[in-house]
Amino acid sequence: MSPRATIRGTHTLDEILSQPRCWRECLKVLAGQIPAVRGKFAEPAEALFVGCGSSHYIAQAAASGWTHLTGFPARAVPASELLLFPELVLPNSHTRRPILISRSGHTSEVLKAAQFLELERNIRTLAVSCSTHQPLMEISTDSLLLTAADEQSMVMTRSFTSMLLGLELLAASVGERTADAESLARLADRTEPLFEGLRARVEEFIATHEFADYVFLAQGPFFGVASEAMLKVKEMSCSYAQCFHTLEFRHGPRAIAGPETLVTFFLSEAGREAETEVLEEVKGLGAVTFVIANRADAAVRRAADFLVEWELDLPEFVRPAAFVVAAQVLGFYTGIKKGFDPDQPRNLSRVVILNDKV
Repeated sequence: MSPRATIRGTHTLDEILSQPRCWRECLKVLAGQIPAVRGKFAEPAEALFVGCGSSHYIAQAAASGWTHLTGFPARAVPASELLLFPELVLPNSHTRRPILISRSGHTSEVLKAAQFLELERNIRTLAVSCSTHQPLMEISTDSLLLTAADEQSMVMTRSFTSMLLGLELLAASVGERTADAESLARLADRTEPLFEGLRARVEEFIATHEFADYVFLAQGPFFGVASEAMLKVKEMSCSYAQCFHTLEFRHGPRAIAGPETLVTFFLSEAGREAETEVLEEVKGLGAVTFVIANRADAAVRRAADFLVEWELDLPEFVRPAAFVVAAQVLGFYTGIKKGFDPDQPRNLSRVVILNDKV
């Protein structure tokens, strides 16, 4: 481990590397909590996932997994969108089951969303959180609590992946997908042996490169974690980062591609051929490519300047939690190299608490 990392960012790095252990603990606890709430989702209604910041990106990823596992429609919205434009989020009286996500349970906009839904609209909500003694669980009708995933650091890492896996476990239960639930339980054992090697490789890569711009590209089940990857680089290193659907990068954003641009690809299996074509195009434009895939073919290997290959014998919907780890480490070492402390990001607080004007 880099001596510099022991001085700055100690909590953040420890929490990134602790994720497999944390996943085991959280899934074990949730197996006891989920039976009490799964029946509330038995009707074929739209699931509405609500959060802010990283929790909104959990919502994006969880909505994708929800539709896959339950067959029911799902959407993700920021809490602010629900508060400011409720007629767009809730345009009719169709039954919905909102799921409100907040690591701390104190995020002002999520609390206001819970109050609006429960008290003004009489819509029952499910709170998903990592902290005890917090108001979100008091307002919401039901809750899932993952205390093992809470963090000392400001930036969400293991809480992000643990809450995402927990929501996928709930979806597997609602959809009566026993085999998929078992796949979620195997993720920790399949990935844990790879964490230290990944950490060391990313540290070395960052030490030997300089970038002015960071771009994250993904489609389908990986778009939510690509959005989160963008945020990790911004939070921990104060770098300029963007996120797009992979094929959308052709439609204007490709103008920024060049030697000082790091373009990270989260490759799916369903869209592999089309996504690989964009990867090859971006490589041809002179950008540096950072590729996260389950398995890479010869074309991907030729176009990847840095390749993370997980080789998981698990369904694709399980993989986003693992895929985002590489980006967490990327953000961490970029911040360390630039002289920042990822434990104490500039201009940020651990919980966003606002006044009553919102």
